[in-house]
Amino acid sequence: MGAMAAPGITSPARIKLTDLIALDGLPSENYKLAVANLAQSLRSFNAAIIQVPESENVLLRCVLDSVRMFFHSKPVVGADTLHVEDLQNWNNTVGYYAEPQHSKEIFDFRPGRMNVGGAAVLELPPTGLPELFASLGRAARIILDAISISLELQSFSFTDLLDNVPLKEGETATSVLSSCCHNRPGAHFSANVMNPVQAAPPHSEGDAEKGLLTLLKSDKPGLQIRDVQGRWFVADADLDPQDMVLFTGMSLYQATGGYLGPSKHRTDNIADLGQAQGSMPFGRCTVAFKLMPSSSAILHCSAMTNAGHHVGGHFQQPIPVQDFMQRSVDQLSSRSGVSAFSFAAPLEVIVPATAQSKAAMKRKKQASRGKPLAPSKRLRLEAQRVLKERVQEIADSKGLKIRYCNLKECEEQHLNAMNSPCAALRAQMGWPAGVPFVHPHDLPNKAKQAFLEAYEPGWTAAQDAELPMRDASQAQHSHMFS
Repeated sequence: MGAMAAPGITSPARIKLTDLIALDGLPSENYKLAVANLAQSLRSFNAAIIQVPESENVLLRCVLDSVRMFFHSKPVVGADTLHVEDLQNWNNTVGYYAEPQHSKEIFDFRPGRMNVGGAAVLELPPTGLPELFASLGRAARIILDAISISLELQSFSFTDLLDNVPLKEGETATSVLSSCCHNRPGAHFSANVMNPVQAAPPHSEGDAEKGLLTLLKSDKPGLQIRDVQGRWFVADADLDPQDMVLFTGMSLYQATGGYLGPSKHRTDNIADLGQAQGSMPFGRCTVAFKLMPSSSAILHCSAMTNAGHHVGGHFQQPIPVQDFMQRSVDQLSSRSGVSAFSFAAPLEVIVPATAQSKAAMKRKKQASRGKPLAPSKRLRLEAQRVLKERVQEIADSKGLKIRYCNLKECEEQHLNAMNSPCAALRAQMGWPAGVPFVHPHDLPNKAKQAFLEAYEPGWTAAQDAELPMRDASQAQHSHMFS
């Protein structure tokens, strides 16, 4: 079964990897549908299900069986196998180690880097890792290129961020094939190597990968991913043998200028532990391929700006991958001067907030600071909010791709022409008459007000008290404080 219809999907889309392979010439209908499904699934659920070909599925099953037996044969976890995160050597992990705070053991495989010293040299790794690394590496690059096409970028726009194919002599892969076992019976994490208070809570706030893409296969459900509305769902439940879970990371968020948010995920340790003590004697095993940017690359948004996407000034500053990786996810999410991704608030009970309540909460927060924003800045923030909450939702529901015009060209030519390039799109989206079809951030203040009144009825009445006319000196004074 290929990609399901994109409009109105209620769960992550299931997409054949073969449908995402780009060929020379015009794109096929299968390719266009698969790319559209992939884009909408990542926007709505921060995840998608990728179906690998049957030949790859055989290799995947063999490696997963080998991984299960590898961890089952390991002795009790000792202090010498504990892993301490080293952000400066983020691409150096290799071989076997344990993370007791997450109740898991890991074996990392990176071509070009071998285990050095100690008993690890004599350790036989799971079988088939080099073959599976090559197979899933190719799959991840196909998916990454499909994502670039969905953003209307040039083909292979992100290739300069990746390792060489094949690696040059003496090079080491930054991407990693990571095998993992959760809650293995007999590991005795808490009794041997850690204080119970160190253990991660069974339902934590989750984490985000710092790479580009992750493809994961598990032998039992347990991976939870948070969708854009803040709801946790089990991503690897009810999967077919050849299905893998795809989710994105912080590097891709940076490289797309914030257009593609990172996926926040966690493992349900309570379910894993109950299964491990009952009908699952090996624990829960996973194999994950993590496509990472090369350590010598620089994350930049030039592909996005060249395609005409609006990229905020904070994303326009390139950042070396080595510097990016040395920061924790929390630092990347809150660093000064960078508008990093704002994860949706987690909801165990699904209670979606309305656009009006979100706006009211935002206004209340800003009012409590005691530093009023200038009217022009408030207009700009409100326009960006309505664009995100209303306009993009209309475009997604109708399967439309928004390509904004040049302000001057649209004002002088398009608005008064019957067959202008943006006329059909403005009609389908209910764009207000007389307002140029440009990003709301670039609209004049009067046009911003018309835009807000069209997409949020009653906006003027709600804003009159908060947008008083100020004289020039007052506006300048409040702008300095903001």
